[in-house]
Amino acid sequence: MDQTAEILLRRRRLVLPSLPAARGGPLPPGHEPRRRRGLRRITAPDARQGVQVLETELLQYGFALSAGLRAAFERMDPHDLAAAGNRLLSALPAELGGHVEHVPLFRRFPESVPADTEEFYVRRVFAFLLQDPEQPCALCGRSGTVHAVSPCAHLVCRACWDGSDFAGCPICHRRIDPDDPFLRPADDPVAETAPVPGRRLVLLSLCDDAAAGALAVVRPLLERATPLSARDRDDVIALVGAHLPDSAGWLPENIPARETRAAVLAALLPRLDAAAARDLLDRYADTATDVLRLLYAFMGGDPGLRTRPARRVSPPRRLRRALLARLDALALPYLVEDLHRHAEAWKHMAEVLHPHEFHGRHPTAALAFTMLRGTPLTGAFGQAMLEQAAKYPEVVRTGDGRLRLLGFGARVERALGGGEPVLPLLATRPGELVRRLGQVLSAGEEGVAEAVAAAAPRVAPGVLLAALGRLRALPGGTRVFFPRGSTARAWVEADRRPELPGEESARVRAALTAELLRRAAALPPLGRMMLDESLDDLIAPTSERSDSAALVRMPRGSVQPLPEGERIRLFLHWAQPPQERIDLDLSVVLYDTRWKYVGHCDYTSLRLRGAAAVHSGDLTSAPEPLGASEFVDLDVPALRALGGRYALAVVFSYNDVPFESLVRGFAGFMDRPGDLFDPRAVEQRFDLSGSAKIQVPLVADLWSRTLRWVDLSQTSGGYGHNVAGYHERLARLGAAMEDSYGLGGRVTLWEVACWHAAGRAGEVLVRRPDGSVSRYARRPGENAAGFADRLLAREPDGPWEGSVDGADLAALVHADVDLPEGAGLYALYPWSADPGRVTLLDAADLVSALAPGSSR
Repeated sequence: MDQTAEILLRRRRLVLPSLPAARGGPLPPGHEPRRRRGLRRITAPDARQGVQVLETELLQYGFALSAGLRAAFERMDPHDLAAAGNRLLSALPAELGGHVEHVPLFRRFPESVPADTEEFYVRRVFAFLLQDPEQPCALCGRSGTVHAVSPCAHLVCRACWDGSDFAGCPICHRRIDPDDPFLRPADDPVAETAPVPGRRLVLLSLCDDAAAGALAVVRPLLERATPLSARDRDDVIALVGAHLPDSAGWLPENIPARETRAAVLAALLPRLDAAAARDLLDRYADTATDVLRLLYAFMGGDPGLRTRPARRVSPPRRLRRALLARLDALALPYLVEDLHRHAEAWKHMAEVLHPHEFHGRHPTAALAFTMLRGTPLTGAFGQAMLEQAAKYPEVVRTGDGRLRLLGFGARVERALGGGEPVLPLLATRPGELVRRLGQVLSAGEEGVAEAVAAAAPRVAPGVLLAALGRLRALPGGTRVFFPRGSTARAWVEADRRPELPGEESARVRAALTAELLRRAAALPPLGRMMLDESLDDLIAPTSERSDSAALVRMPRGSVQPLPEGERIRLFLHWAQPPQERIDLDLSVVLYDTRWKYVGHCDYTSLRLRGAAAVHSGDLTSAPEPLGASEFVDLDVPALRALGGRYALAVVFSYNDVPFESLVRGFAGFMDRPGDLFDPRAVEQRFDLSGSAKIQVPLVADLWSRTLRWVDLSQTSGGYGHNVAGYHERLARLGAAMEDSYGLGGRVTLWEVACWHAAGRAGEVLVRRPDGSVSRYARRPGENAAGFADRLLAREPDGPWEGSVDGADLAALVHADVDLPEGAGLYALYPWSADPGRVTLLDAADLVSALAPGSSR
């Protein structure tokens, strides 16, 4: 499928029906639609009948056509309709994981999983050690039944092992060649079932202008004030590249997130002339770190600077000159501090930019790199640098024939350590002041609240929200830290923060909240806004850079109800590249209410206490085209009866290969599936990516029947990763996540939505968890702070019995209200929303709207 069409379909449920089929090229292995589903086996005499067939197929996956899209399909030639339908039936199931065949080791899972895991293991080892192709079977004594299977060549007795049930070698569990005689025909592991209505019915709408649709996706992402996830950033780059040169005019006046700026500039600058490139750099690169991010992105690296590019690529000469000119135009104190902040990276990039060769044309840039590299001051070059350095005695020190930096960070640490006033210094860097509020308050300096009130208008909303959450969290217990890295690796430590001065801390929190309310009130006014109280279970995102690409985009730490059924099925699928074996394992570990280990279910224990948890069997390789799939069935009442409260789902890379090496990899869970893998029952699906080797997606609380989305990766080294080696570490991590997010003071989406409502709306309808609706109206003379206090305290004017339709902006869990055309909608589950009528928003859009100076 064409990249623009794929992105519009995935992000906005917009369909480009007239796109030529050839533009997308052939589907990669493993992505072809199964022949039992789709239009390839269906012929229809006219388009109307073809559309009826297409609608039937789509409904099985939980998708429906809008009236406009249905009419557009009916006007198509039957051949073009078949091509367009096949593209849809290839792309949509992939979002749910239904685009590949799922065949577990035990193909009749869960019924055929051995009840005695130890006996099963002993039989495998005994056969491996004693089996001989020329002798009777070492297990059953029969002759002529032992043969080698392909490709692992292990000796397998056809009488002892049921080839109609196994999908891999019974000895090593690697995939067997599909044509191997051992794999006797079995029932289709994904049996046909009659369509069953699911909870999800997603509306697909018509898009007749690809460029306009692409702009509608790109513009909100460019204006987002928080860092984008990897998938969001890739979508922006793809759409900008696909629609050049027009997309150069899509850029807004300001792109708040610096990582986003870098990614877009790296895609645009090499294709623009020198004058246009300099103009974009002047507009969007206002620090040296912006230029470094751009260089990283240009070389295929991470613009977040968490990992270096795999190789250095020299930019075109005109771009290199433009970059040096931009660095030279920056004030030296800020320029040289930025270079030292990422010193090693800049030393590598200096080999690409050659700043000393142009020291006469760009003296400020040359001086900054001279200080960074400690270049000896010799000859005419050294004399020129000394003369330039004499202009900046406050930041440049001379000694040993070299120039050194007296930096801002060192001055702050010296002031904090020596008991000197630090507020005047930090006031010059508002973001740094807000990030260091805990240290500043602990120092006991007076006037902190006033300094914060003065600085806050220039600070990004994500920084304000994070600071507000840290100040509200009481010290004690445990803390979870997420260091900068390519994945969300986390570690846990005891919370040893000192108690903050209560009165001054409260004043600072009030100043931060007042600034966020002020920004909300500056946005365009609304007549009516509708909210869900259940937004209180969702954490307001301050950064999405390490989030996994998922079907349901849930901010990390958020809580949602478990599926209603008693049985939940976890799934894992992956495929390995040629000539490399990758062994992933799906596991579940169970703890009691004090996080004491109760039991686990994985490849070493296929059944937990009978059928409380059942594993589908351990596949140890995943060659194309089939790949490999593993499942774990969880019986919630049975797990609770064992004394279990918390269940952690974990994906291990057993042989220590990072997920980024996979051809494809994803996992998730289903509610009451009708088939082995039922796309209609998928509740969550997320990709396995990055350099991680252990992924912990969620923590399920079986007592409250809720799950907390944690989306965490863990570091690892060595070989043989499994629950046995990690259950204590996982317990600490799970307990800390419950403390940090369950008991902490983190800002929720409910609060952010209430700030929007209090600052902008005259009337607010709030839906409670029981379905009842309350009405709040702005009272005469009531300011935004007073209105927000009533909303957050849940003190309505009274019940609302009228229609809940007609809101100008809605922030909901489920998109189950009818909004007027042009209204804005955030919904965690936006399945039934019509993107042709309403503007769909992400959680980060609600936060980014509170950026400094925003007037959207």
